[in-house]
Amino acid sequence: MSWLSSSQGVVLTAYHHSSKDRAVGESHGQGGEEATSSRRYGQYTMNQETSKAKEKPPFDRSSSQDSVDELSSMEDYWNEIDDIKKSSENRQDQEVVVVKEPDEGELEEEWLKEAGLSNLFGESAGDPQESMVFLSTLTRTQAAAVQKRVETVTQTLRKKNKQYHIPDVRDIFAQQAESKEKAPDGTESQSARTNENKHQGKDDPESSLVVGEKKLTPLVPVEAPASVTDINLEVSFAEQAVNQKESSKDRTQRNKGNDVPLLSFRLPKDKTGTTRIGDLAPQDMKKVCHLALIELTALYDVLGIELKQQKAVKIKTKDSGLFCVPLTVLLEQDQRKVPGTRIPLIFQKLISRIEEGGLETEGLLRIPGAAIRIKSLCQELEAKFYEGTFNWESVKQHDAASLLKLFIRELPQPLLSGEYLKAFQAVQNLPTKKQQLQALNLLVLLLPDVNRDTLKALLEFLQRVIDNKEENKMTVMNVAMVMAPNLFMCHAFGLKASEQREFAMAAGTANTMHLMIRYQNILWTIPKFLVNQVRKQNTENLKKDKKTVKKLLKKMAYDREKYDKQDKSTNDADVPQGVIRVQAPHLSKVSMAIQLTEELKASDVLARFLSQESGIAQTLKKGEVFLYEIGGNIGERCLDDDTYMKDLYQLNPNAEWVIKSKPS
Repeated sequence: MSWLSSSQGVVLTAYHHSSKDRAVGESHGQGGEEATSSRRYGQYTMNQETSKAKEKPPFDRSSSQDSVDELSSMEDYWNEIDDIKKSSENRQDQEVVVVKEPDEGELEEEWLKEAGLSNLFGESAGDPQESMVFLSTLTRTQAAAVQKRVETVTQTLRKKNKQYHIPDVRDIFAQQAESKEKAPDGTESQSARTNENKHQGKDDPESSLVVGEKKLTPLVPVEAPASVTDINLEVSFAEQAVNQKESSKDRTQRNKGNDVPLLSFRLPKDKTGTTRIGDLAPQDMKKVCHLALIELTALYDVLGIELKQQKAVKIKTKDSGLFCVPLTVLLEQDQRKVPGTRIPLIFQKLISRIEEGGLETEGLLRIPGAAIRIKSLCQELEAKFYEGTFNWESVKQHDAASLLKLFIRELPQPLLSGEYLKAFQAVQNLPTKKQQLQALNLLVLLLPDVNRDTLKALLEFLQRVIDNKEENKMTVMNVAMVMAPNLFMCHAFGLKASEQREFAMAAGTANTMHLMIRYQNILWTIPKFLVNQVRKQNTENLKKDKKTVKKLLKKMAYDREKYDKQDKSTNDADVPQGVIRVQAPHLSKVSMAIQLTEELKASDVLARFLSQESGIAQTLKKGEVFLYEIGGNIGERCLDDDTYMKDLYQLNPNAEWVIKSKPS
C-alpha cells in the first residue's frame, strides 16, 4: 500500500507471546501454527521484530499516540492479517488501470475544485465574485490554506503556458479584503468589525492574515481557555491548533506523553442546538463540505502534516452482484428493490444475521469462519440473494462476521473513500487525541453519502458488540484491532510496506479505529463554526440578491420605498415581538403562536402541538416529526430537542418555524 511517508509520533512495541495468547491463536484453526511461530504479513516477520525491539532503549512516549499499554496486545491485529491473507489467496484480482501520477499542481487544482473554488482559475475563471463571498467567511488559517493552493496552481499553469486566465493570488485576496472595507448597503463596516474583534479578543495584529497590503481578519474568534474535556465546536479547529502552539509550548514540553485521557472527551451543550449530519438542507450541506475540506487542510498545515488527496485509481469493476461492486452501484440496484434504502441490503442482512446469533458469543468478529465455506457462501449469495432463495439458516454466526469483513475489504474503493484514505491514515500523526478527533470529524463530513451512511451503520453495530464485552470478551480495543486492517487497507492501492512502517500503521490505525468507535457521536456532529460560516455566506448572498432585485425594480420604475416596506412586512407578519408563529401543516393544529421565554426548548414546542393530537396519533407522531428552522440565514435545519428557541431566534430572527417529518 502507498503508505504516508510521515509516521512521526507513533509508538512501537514488540509483542510477547504468552501461553494463553498462543492457545487463542491456535484455536483459530488453520494458520494457528503460522500465527505463533512466524507472525508474517508482506515483508514483516513478527519474531524478528520482537528481538530487535528488545535491544532498543525504552521509547519515549509522545502525546501523538497512546502508549501500547493501551494496545496491550497486537495479537488480534496480526491474526486478522493472517485471515485476510488466506481469504485473498483464492481471490481473483480486479484489474487496476495504472494512471499517471499527478503533479502537485494537478492535485492542488483538484483540491480547489473539491473546495468549491474552481472558478478562481482555468476556463471557468473570469469574474471571481461568486467566490468572494465564500472567501470573506474564511478564518485566517483557512484563507492561508486556500492561498497556498492557489499559488501552487498559478505557478503550474504558468509553467504549462495555459491560454486561459491565470489569476494573481494577491488580486483574489485583495478583492476579498476590499469588499470588507467598502461595507456597502448595510454590510458590516470596518469600524464595526474592529469593535467586534476587540470584543472577541482579536485586537492583536498577529490574528490577521496579511496578503499584499491587505489584512484578512478571521470571522471566527480564537479559542478561549476551556476545559480540556470539551470538544470545542464553536471555534475553527485550525485556529485552536494555532492558539495551542503559540500559548502552550512550555506546557507541552512539561507534559510530554501525558495526553488527555481517552474517556474524557465530551460534546458541550449548545443553546442554539447541536447540528448533526442529516439535519441540513442539501445546498447548505454542500457548503459545509467545501468548508470542511479547507478546514481539514488548514489544520494539517498548521500541525505540519502533509495532506495529499489520493487520486482515485481506475479499477475495472463489476456492474452488478454483491462483492467487489462499488457502493454507489450496489445502492442503485438495491433502491430498485427497496426504494429509499441508504445502506446496501447485503450489508444490513449480514449484520442482522450476526445479531440473530446473539452478541454474547465469545470471540465474535475475532474468530474467522472456514475459508472454503466462506468462498462457497459468497458464490451462493451472488446467485441467490436478490432472488430471495438464499438459505440464511445455513450461515453460521462466525461465517456471517467473516463475510461482513470480506464485503468491506473487497470494495473496489475503500469504505473510507479512495480520495481520503490517506488522510484517515495520517490522523495517527496528529499531536493530540483531541486534534485526531477533530480531523476525524471533518473527514466523516467529507465522505460520500453512501460511504458515510454505511460507516455509521458499521460503527453502531460494533458498539453493540462492545456493549456485550463481559460475555463476548471483545473490548473496544479488541474490536478496533480486528476491524482496522479491514478498513485501512485497500488491495487496489497495494499491500506492501516496510516492516517498521507496517508495525507503526498497525498501532496507529488501531488507535484511530478506537477513536471512531468510541466517539462516533462526536464525529457525526457538524461543528458550529462551520454552520456559522454557512449562515454568513447565506446572509451575504441574500444581500447581494436583494440588491440585484432592487436594481431591477428601479429600472422597471417601481416604487423602491414601497418594495422595502413590503419586504419588511413579510418578516413581521402580524406576530408581536418575542413571539414566533410555528406552522404544522400535517398535524391537527396547523399553526400556533408561541411566546419565547428563556427556558423554552424545541421539545416544548413539539409537545404543545402533539398534545392536540388524539391518543393513537400522538404516539405515532412522537419521534417522527421535528421542528425545523427554515429560511433567514439558513436553508433548512432540523432542531434537536434541547435547542433553546429564544437563543436561536436571536441568531436567525427571519427564519420560519415548521413542524414536519424528516425526509427519508
